[in-house]
Amino acid sequence: MFERLKRKWKVQSNLQFFLILCTFAVTGTLTAWISRQITSWVGFDEHTYWLWKIGLRALILVFGYQVIILAVSLLFGQLSFFWAYEKKILRWMSGRKRNVTLPSKPPVRPV
Repeated sequence: MFERLKRKWKVQSNLQFFLILCTFAVTGTLTAWISRQITSWVGFDEHTYWLWKIGLRALILVFGYQVIILAVSLLFGQLSFFWAYEKKILRWMSGRKRNVTLPSKPPVRPV
């Protein structure tokens, strides 16, 4: 399984692969902790309407994760890998395809 991931991510060394996995682990934990802190700072508690609480935490988890992963990857020395990863994720979230070229002129239809 790990070898397949290393091939997919085009990672050569075991150290880099380990640092990438550490970056994912630290980012996930840190994002969950930050989202919990923000929702409690806002004043959400066990009596808060659950949909508001889940909605705010989801926004923090989705968008905050993107920023936090870049910061953590900088600390682990893996910014170049995660910058490429982020560009791929942002492209996917925006719905744009990679390397899509549009013709300069529409094709001519025979009459």
